[in-house]
Amino acid sequence: MKVTEAVELLEGQFFTGKEKADYEVASACGADLMSDVMAFVKDKVLLLTGLVNPQVIRTAELLDIHAVIFVRGKIPGRDMIDMAEESDIILAGTKLPMFLSCGKLYEAGLRTGGTRAI
Repeated sequence: MKVTEAVELLEGQFFTGKEKADYEVASACGADLMSDVMAFVKDKVLLLTGLVNPQVIRTAELLDIHAVIFVRGKIPGRDMIDMAEESDIILAGTKLPMFLSCGKLYEAGLRTGGTRAI
């Protein structure tokens, strides 16, 4: 699934990176704890989170995550948007809660991708 398709499906909006939204994702991870995200570690993953702080961008950089969707109507600050732009990370948001967002993506065919060794 392309990031742009995921954002459309979730009735979302882009904060940055829309021009790169043809990026293909193979799995999704929904978490507010970045330690849980680090345990998930998959290739071509889409991160869904309600956590809006710079740690999200740092975790995405570390794990080579290229796209983050904020749930529950959360909006990243300018500092996070700037960090994401510098790191080529796509940021988007949806008003939907985490549970519905993950369910819609799963229903649309986004399943588990291959596990990556750390």
